[in-house]
Amino acid sequence: MCKNRNAPAIISWLFALVIICTSCGSARNAFDAGHKFPVEKLQRDYTVFREVLEESHPSIDWYIDPDSMRHYFDWGYSQLRDSMTEPQFRSVLSYVIAKVHCGHTSTRYSKEYIHYLDTADLPMFPMSIKVLDNDTVILNNTLKRSDITIPRGTVLTRFEGQPFISVIDSMSGYIPGDGYNRSYLNQTLSNRGAFGAWLRLISGLKPSYEFSYLDSVGTEQSFRFRLVEPPKRDSSRKSIIPVIREKLKRRERREEELLYARSIQIDTALSAGYMTVNTFNNHNRLTSFFKCSFRELRKGNINNLVIDIRSNGGGNVKHSTLLTRFLADKPFKLADSLYAVNKRSKYGEHIQYNWFTGIFFSMITKKKQDGKYHFGYFERHVYKPKKKNHYNGNVYVLTGPNSFSAAALFARAVKGQQNIKLVGEETGGASYGNSAWFIPDVTLPETHIRFRLPKFRLVIDKHSAKDGRGVLPDIEVKPTRASIMANVDPKVELVRELIISNNGRQARNK
Repeated sequence: MCKNRNAPAIISWLFALVIICTSCGSARNAFDAGHKFPVEKLQRDYTVFREVLEESHPSIDWYIDPDSMRHYFDWGYSQLRDSMTEPQFRSVLSYVIAKVHCGHTSTRYSKEYIHYLDTADLPMFPMSIKVLDNDTVILNNTLKRSDITIPRGTVLTRFEGQPFISVIDSMSGYIPGDGYNRSYLNQTLSNRGAFGAWLRLISGLKPSYEFSYLDSVGTEQSFRFRLVEPPKRDSSRKSIIPVIREKLKRRERREEELLYARSIQIDTALSAGYMTVNTFNNHNRLTSFFKCSFRELRKGNINNLVIDIRSNGGGNVKHSTLLTRFLADKPFKLADSLYAVNKRSKYGEHIQYNWFTGIFFSMITKKKQDGKYHFGYFERHVYKPKKKNHYNGNVYVLTGPNSFSAAALFARAVKGQQNIKLVGEETGGASYGNSAWFIPDVTLPETHIRFRLPKFRLVIDKHSAKDGRGVLPDIEVKPTRASIMANVDPKVELVRELIISNNGRQARNK
């Protein structure tokens, strides 16, 4: 076999060339978080943004009349009078897209900006809040100075001189949600770190802020605090990481993830099972989990079941439907109608998966007389309750504003059944229906900002009220300032009382 004596030299030369090209590319494509895009590029992106939504969103005028939506689209374009940074432009897009009143339709930073946020040592906003019906309170207790301690549950009255309720109302205008669900907007700002994140997006963070609060005797006080510097990066981290990884094996990490996604605990003394389902997403072994759980409930003759979906943001309806089948006492449908307004978009080059959407839609949908592409299977299919290990005991479903999408579908499907009670708060997901199912990202050509574009509109029951509300609980239990200060869960406490009461009643009737 002949040998090329110059091969090592050629390989070295090619390797050097790759390094040079990569270095040049990195320098040329170095990300500048403060870069301002000229008006012409912003206008081009905004035109794509508007026309894609008007062309392809199935519910653009579901909760807002067309004239009002056009007004907001025009308003957004009118804001593009000068160059803007990516966050400034995304803030305009977020305000406009929130007027669609669809919780599945939202904006995202570009991938480059997300990478910047993940790697930059940016100061952090140190306060999490909880928006209640009549008050806003501190949810954490990290805001401390040597001379002042502000405990959890402290009532906040002003932020930067403005009434706190006015600040919350203003910020809510940028948050997408289903219909007119106020509880969802309040909860979104109450989620851990969310207030600071939305503040960063809407107006940018300042080095320091002032807020006013009520002290222990009800007197208004003021407090100024600075942003918190992130923890210093440990130079020895690289040598520590392999050790940590070796100790925390992949299987153990996976088990922790699964335990967070879904779990069940059985209290034989109370004859009660407590099932937590934090997601209906795939890859969490939900099918086997549900089958195993309901088998154990039957074997143990457990009379009470609590299902907690308060942190469940949705996922695959296959899983929410399976859970429903283990509980439902009669056949049910998922939807009266489920349709898209088109197969492909003329802006397909900017839309994720657009290359196969037409083929996919041709297989699963059919164009009807109304001009819409209907997903007929779900419009026709009737699901039957499970026979094997079907649960017939008392069921308490804990709901809250973070119960969204498929979680709201589940709550809607079981609501009203005699042995099932929804306990807690209104779901974030709408009761009438939603726009979801297939949600590609649209990437704007100049800024690379992305927004989610749901392709299908689902109506659960066309005869129900389209009032823009979530699924309402049978027994409403809301957090209060007192429960926050005591760090207790009032929903769980009430359900425990109901179970004890039911057990006592059943014992007396024997």
